[in-house]
Amino acid sequence: MSDWHSWAAIAVFVGTYALIISEKIHRVAAALGGAGLMLAIGATDDVSAFYSEDSGIDWNVIFLLAGMMMIVGVLKKTGLFEYLAIWAVKKARARPFRVMVMLIVITATASALLDNVTTVLLIAPVTLLVCERLALPAAPFLIAEVLASNIGGTATLVGDPPNIIIASRAGLTFNDFLVHLAPLSAVLTLVLVLLCRVMFRRTFVYDEDRAAEIMELEEKEAIKNPRLLIQGLIVLALVIAGFVLHPVLHFEPSIVALLGAGLLIAVSTVETGEVLAEVEWPTLAFFAGLFIMIGGLIDTGVIKQVSDALAGAVGDNAMGGSLLLLGASGALSGVVDNIPYVATMAPVTSDLVHSLGGGSDHVMWWSLALGADLGGNATAIGASANVVVLGIAERNRQPISFWQFTKYGLIVTTATLAISAVYIWLRYFALA
Repeated sequence: MSDWHSWAAIAVFVGTYALIISEKIHRVAAALGGAGLMLAIGATDDVSAFYSEDSGIDWNVIFLLAGMMMIVGVLKKTGLFEYLAIWAVKKARARPFRVMVMLIVITATASALLDNVTTVLLIAPVTLLVCERLALPAAPFLIAEVLASNIGGTATLVGDPPNIIIASRAGLTFNDFLVHLAPLSAVLTLVLVLLCRVMFRRTFVYDEDRAAEIMELEEKEAIKNPRLLIQGLIVLALVIAGFVLHPVLHFEPSIVALLGAGLLIAVSTVETGEVLAEVEWPTLAFFAGLFIMIGGLIDTGVIKQVSDALAGAVGDNAMGGSLLLLGASGALSGVVDNIPYVATMAPVTSDLVHSLGGGSDHVMWWSLALGADLGGNATAIGASANVVVLGIAERNRQPISFWQFTKYGLIVTTATLAISAVYIWLRYFALA
């Protein structure tokens, strides 16, 4: 590709990003318009956009989301989420901050076992109902849990898609992630709880009368269709098992999710049209547009140039290189989706590890994983989970603006990356 194509691709991406930030037009229209311009200027083409594994639409992400949205849509009809909402509020004694802490811990833990997108798809409906019961604004609780999902997802190999790419490239195991990243993830979750106590302090208004009403409710009465609930939970358990057994079964999460959705629709009495109506089609369209735009940056060599510049700056300084990789990955993952970023940076990181003589601690790989995963919290479009939650909030008439999310995301990202830098320095250099 020529320099003209590179500069044009940058201009389209920056212009589209500015429109998304300004919210002058809907983010879906901005993303699809930007994708169309990338194709029109020749930054990418139809083959790369729709069929390439490296620089096109990630259909695994799209169909994973679609399948899980259909499963969640069926479960919503059972009354399960109302049951969980009442149960959670009663366990927290209707205290708003206790409810938020419970949601944060559940989300972070579940995100380590599942992928973070699946987790927020399951937790967000409960959150909306909890906030409705307590007459609280949903935005702070939704933002807190999506931040928790990205932090919890760093803990394991299956928690965040970039971790799977890194594990494959570096030859890392599930236990490697547990040993090196899970302890840090637990600490960062605690830090998030403390930050939320300060950031959302005006939200935690306790309503004694409403609390008394909720404490008198019987959560079992919320279940509307026990038979459908059992069917849905069995299918969900099979889908989760399919995710966990990915190293053995070698089925992509998207295939598992679609099989689960198809099975649930087949065995239940729910109309197919009703299930499809629960899919967040605008969110999927936004992802498609975003993937094509980032593909334009990849195909024109823009992201590769950034990666090469980073490699040149590292040289043979292992500690400085690790911290630089952490910071740069955190910054870039807040702007571009971390999946194509990590796919591009993986070979560069491999070269860095080789040039530095390898090393059994894989510190460069941990820096890349932490930067990419935690950096996704920086902006409203930094990670897949963020976009999904914003779509759910908008659909339920509780919209979260780009800046409303980002002003909190930047604080959390800065704090977690700073702590991660200290962790890397202590564990792999100062105390090594």
